[in-house]
Amino acid sequence: MGKKAYLPVLHGRKLWFLPFDAGTPLVLNKYGIPEPRLSPGSRCANQALDLVLTPLVAFDRAGNRLGMGGGYYDRTFAYLLHRRVFMRPMLVGVAYAFQQITGLPTKNHWDVPLDGVVTENGWYRMSQRSKPIKSSFC
Repeated sequence: MGKKAYLPVLHGRKLWFLPFDAGTPLVLNKYGIPEPRLSPGSRCANQALDLVLTPLVAFDRAGNRLGMGGGYYDRTFAYLLHRRVFMRPMLVGVAYAFQQITGLPTKNHWDVPLDGVVTENGWYRMSQRSKPIKSSFC
């Protein structure tokens, strides 16, 4: 398929995305999460990513996401809220169906909405202009 995988690496208060394959050595970050060793020369620009899978605690049908509390994904992709970009990654939350709730507060202007969520029950594509679309797995 010709696709490459990148893993997030903590860099200050944002995330950098570095290449990953089966032979990539990993180190534990300050939260005990394995990540590739920071190597600025191999960083992939956020705009060049096709798909970003994001962790979450809860989500709603409008694409709002309650994250893990660090704000790393929101700070990293905040540029998507403030300007139109030609190239942008699709932001997809990974969750169990029970993590879906009815309406998350959206008072924070820095929360970046998801383009979709995948659960064990299927794929939910979010749209700011229309209702979410549910697709079943093939």
